[in-house]
Amino acid sequence: MNLLLPEMGEGVIEATISRWLVPVGAVVERLEPVVEVETDKVTTEVVADAAGKLLKICIEEGETVPVGTVLAEFASDAEPVAQPTPQVTQPAHSTLIEPQETQTNGKNGHAKTAGRPLVAGMRVSPVVARMATEHQLDLTKISGTGKQGRITKRDVVAFMREGESLEKRVESEALPSNQVEVKSEKPAPIVNPKSKIVNLTPMRRAIAQHMVESVQTSPHATTIHEVDFSAVIAHRQALKEPFAEKGVKLTLTAYIMVAVAQALSDNMLVNSSWTDDGIAIHQDINIGMATAVQDGAGLVVPVIKHAADLNLLGMARTVTQLATQARDNKLAAADMQGGTFTVTNHGVSGSLFATPIINQPQAGILGVGALKKQVVVVEDALGNDATAIRPMAYLSCSFDHRILDGVSADRFVAAVVSHLQNW
Repeated sequence: MNLLLPEMGEGVIEATISRWLVPVGAVVERLEPVVEVETDKVTTEVVADAAGKLLKICIEEGETVPVGTVLAEFASDAEPVAQPTPQVTQPAHSTLIEPQETQTNGKNGHAKTAGRPLVAGMRVSPVVARMATEHQLDLTKISGTGKQGRITKRDVVAFMREGESLEKRVESEALPSNQVEVKSEKPAPIVNPKSKIVNLTPMRRAIAQHMVESVQTSPHATTIHEVDFSAVIAHRQALKEPFAEKGVKLTLTAYIMVAVAQALSDNMLVNSSWTDDGIAIHQDINIGMATAVQDGAGLVVPVIKHAADLNLLGMARTVTQLATQARDNKLAAADMQGGTFTVTNHGVSGSLFATPIINQPQAGILGVGALKKQVVVVEDALGNDATAIRPMAYLSCSFDHRILDGVSADRFVAAVVSHLQNW
């Protein structure tokens, strides 16, 4: 019996082995967690399909493998203990010599191929095969740094960057002597013997990649509005206890999510994405909720599906459930897919206002600043001005200026403010 890396959601084609939860020789029960794996979106556990004894760990911690890879071999209670598969030592000079894996088809007992794609006579991961095809790369010219000389995604990226640098040098040498090339080089990182290098986790590397791609993709603009939370706080005070009796924690986040969902319903252009064929306006309102993971290693964005259909009770229950799962690293990949707009509550760390980066391919993201008591000017029913102390916060909306202009973005944020101030 083999333990395979399972499908973990649309677009997830590989994962990194974080840590093995049981040692070789251990007996596990059905559905007991065996290994923790990490993708660019979530950390999750792979469980045993049946009770049995762990015979062999096939993939070591830190290795990245595609979906469908055999992670471990088990002897189930219903089958005899199999002898471990002999290891084949590859010659040191090999670029990649990886035997094709086979697995038994339970229906007819015949072995079927379950190996990596074959490119230029070499077995590589699906992501490497795709990159080689898209960029027309000769993999025989790339030195692999993976296990047994396997070519990894990092090797391909390094090869492409080296090729770009060489091309720039050749072009520079070919310039006529009377022309001067203006270069915009990135400053070299500051590294000295006293510097401490912190290894990048898959999550941190993915966050960095997504943020750079977002800034390079969308022309960002930000609009900032103030909101008075007096009505929300009074409403929450009245309902906090009844909600608690139903096992639901009523937070300010639930009010914000309801207000955003209602504002998106009235301003559907904000609930959209840019495409080469035009602006795709999404009919479902699925709001991403940026949430810090427990160890502070980064952010994940679980998605509240069909948010416009939820009342305050349903929203509060969903917000609490997703936030708890995020902090405990219990989110599934499907929990973070399909978002059409994102809200980030940066105010939890004391930030008053910020200019958040858009979560691609969405049209905008709303940042919520810290709630502070401020002295403000208020107007009574007769039009007389007076000063008052109110719980105030800033809402900052960064938007894709290809899709929205300032008027459209302001109209949306004003709608959020109106919903929050009129509970």
